[in-house]
Amino acid sequence: MGEDRGTSTGTTAQTQPRRVAGAGRTADPPAGRAGLDPAGGLAALRGLLARPLASYYLLLSSAGLLLLIGLTMVFSATSVRDYAEAGDAAASVTKQAIFAVIGIVAFWACQRLPASTFRSLGRPLLGGAVVLLLVLNLLVALDALFGLESLGPLRANLLWLYLGPIQVQPAELAKLALVLWGAHVVARKGAALGWWKELATPLFPVVGLLFVLVGYNDLGSMLCLLAIVVGLLWAAGVRLRVFAALSAVGLAGIGLLVAVASLGAGSGARGQDNYRLARLTSFLDTPDPAKCVEDACWQMVQARNAIEHGGWFGVGLGKGSLKFGWLPAAHNDFIFAVIAEELGVVGCTVILVLFAVLAYTGLRIARRVADPFRRLAATAVTAWLAGQAVINVGGVTKLLPLTGVPLPFISDGGSALVVTLAAVGMLASFARAEPDAARALHARPPARWVRLVWAPLPPLPGARSRPAPPPAAPGSVPRARGRRPDDQAVPRGVRQDRTRGGPASERRR
Repeated sequence: MGEDRGTSTGTTAQTQPRRVAGAGRTADPPAGRAGLDPAGGLAALRGLLARPLASYYLLLSSAGLLLLIGLTMVFSATSVRDYAEAGDAAASVTKQAIFAVIGIVAFWACQRLPASTFRSLGRPLLGGAVVLLLVLNLLVALDALFGLESLGPLRANLLWLYLGPIQVQPAELAKLALVLWGAHVVARKGAALGWWKELATPLFPVVGLLFVLVGYNDLGSMLCLLAIVVGLLWAAGVRLRVFAALSAVGLAGIGLLVAVASLGAGSGARGQDNYRLARLTSFLDTPDPAKCVEDACWQMVQARNAIEHGGWFGVGLGKGSLKFGWLPAAHNDFIFAVIAEELGVVGCTVILVLFAVLAYTGLRIARRVADPFRRLAATAVTAWLAGQAVINVGGVTKLLPLTGVPLPFISDGGSALVVTLAAVGMLASFARAEPDAARALHARPPARWVRLVWAPLPPLPGARSRPAPPPAAPGSVPRARGRRPDDQAVPRGVRQDRTRGGPASERRR
């Protein structure tokens, strides 16, 4: 057979695969002829995800890209309006960029903090949020009843509280406060959450108070708080019947908040149409677009027109037309419609994929960390950000009733952006504290200046929280581990005789 192969023609020799000497196997085909291997691609993806710091880098990349896209779309949605009103096309995006820098500083500070610091911050943040919400609702009620617009330097405008030149949205602070305080309470109770009494105190009263204070003005933010509570209880393993009871109570509370809008609650007005009820009815039965004016169905119709105008690839960045006075709140609650018009279905898909990666990363962190508080807090933050994105996108696309919540990272708004980046910084701290990530960082620690400037090394899993006692002096043996007097160990399986001879004093000794 060897002579036959040697006398073959050159053409036949070239077409036959080259054999490896002594192996009897053919060599790999050239790289140019190799086709795509889906199994190899999935294996490579699994290899990347199996790296110790994969969660940390996924979190940074998804949140960073969403922030960059948000700044770009805020400029696109506000530049023409700002130039027409104040002669400065970059007024809104400059303000948003300043808040983005503050949020990045908050992210940097939070990723350096240990879990014990977050646990201790929960109660003060919750108390501050409750006080700010009480002041906000009091000012809104005084304005509606007596026309009193301010109390000294304090002034309220629906969701915003103004303390002189400083403006704060207390509902955003309440979200982060509920995450920290709720995770601490649930982690401390542990398995006792199976009893209704443990759930009733103090979790449910505080959550009910926050629901009333936030939902009085902002039903959408109250739904985000509900998502946080559901995430906490789900991560804690609470029984399904508890969720059923909470769903019934939540629906009753939402119905009550919708009803009191006719009495002047929040942005409602006494004697006028109930705007919350109008949003719900317009979702269930959309009226004729030709009859829509500046009411609940106007935004939905214009958002649908923007999505239809954009098509698959959009009309181009900055070339949208419905943001020029046709689409209300185009820079805030309805910025996703601007994305759909200018970037099309492709741009919307990119946004949704980035939010999906962010949600996957948050649940991955919650599954990998060992500390119960970290697991609960990571799940609650993920439920908050993913739930708020779903509520916003669902309202814009008419898949859900319109509630008016901003799109995280992308909508214009300073308080929401700073608090969101702080929550992502906490997730980054938890990602670095994963057991594999902590071991990898300690095995090959970064340079000292990187640890000082960016983030310190996380604690090793299983390390003592308190310093170990000093070692015993050389030659000393602990009493519990001393050897037998005869210096002989008892053979395995032989029961030691419990009777001892000698006087009673020696037997007691």
